[in-house]
Amino acid sequence: MTRPLRAWLAVACSTLITLAACSPSVRDDAQPAAQPVLAGEGQRVLDNVNAASRVKVQRFLYPTTTGTRDDRQNWADVYLPPGTHAASSVPLVVLIHGGSWRSSTGADSFVAFSRRLAERGLAVYNVEYRRVGSGGGWPTTFKDVAAALDYVPVIRKRLPQISDHNAVVVGHSAGGQLAMWAGTRHNLHADEIGSNPKFRPQSVVSLAGPLDMRLAVKLGDNRIVAVLGGMPGQVPDRYASVDPIQNVDASVPILAMVGTNDHVVPPILSENYVKAVVKQGGWGRMVLLPATDHSSIVEPSAESFPLVVETISRAAHNAYRQ
Repeated sequence: MTRPLRAWLAVACSTLITLAACSPSVRDDAQPAAQPVLAGEGQRVLDNVNAASRVKVQRFLYPTTTGTRDDRQNWADVYLPPGTHAASSVPLVVLIHGGSWRSSTGADSFVAFSRRLAERGLAVYNVEYRRVGSGGGWPTTFKDVAAALDYVPVIRKRLPQISDHNAVVVGHSAGGQLAMWAGTRHNLHADEIGSNPKFRPQSVVSLAGPLDMRLAVKLGDNRIVAVLGGMPGQVPDRYASVDPIQNVDASVPILAMVGTNDHVVPPILSENYVKAVVKQGGWGRMVLLPATDHSSIVEPSAESFPLVVETISRAAHNAYRQ
């Protein structure tokens, strides 16, 4: 692990930390300390207009491996920071949205998130995929996400200013599970969905992800049962293939951020995963965000959101600056 990457990972301070305990270490000396975003609706509209005039957005349709596709869902938007940039100079963040793997929530929920990151000098690859209720579920959802990730090398060639050498994959909720899976696909057997990846991230950030899927089901999470098509005892191979805690890779640095008020995906799921990573000799940290629930962890108006953006920004920039 490079020294700059260790410096970013030190943001977490310990396996279980709080925002108050770690806030001094997430300051960016080049900018004022992060402040809560409390702008009114009029200011948000103005901010969106200003952002839209600076950040460049381009949509790509990635090829699927299912034999079918849906152009309304099999796409990813690339957000580029303002200005012109030299080749391989803009670090890449891949965003995978959540929403319980269901069609009710899509990548459009991450537009503001993507713009914020792009304004911090990052290239953002915001992925859409088919979900339960719109042609997804097992195995389509996972094949789509794998296909979108494997399209990153093509994006890199078309947009040479992007560097994917130290890419960070970030996912919220269901996307947190998919992000962790993205970081360990290289360990899958050849006959497993998502194996033989063409793109491999160098670090992963989960935002309220269900990182211990079997325990989540025991706690009553039927959304996992729906996307995988059965209980752990009914389709054990599927859980074994995509459940993050069953696929720990000690070589992949991970950070799990979760709110203390999250009653949808409780913190114990991230805690168990981080402990498993550390037990196997890997680097993993859990960041507990006080007064934050499952949705507000990715809401631009939330008090904790600046820290989320700051953490991702530091991950991408520090991993990139070797």
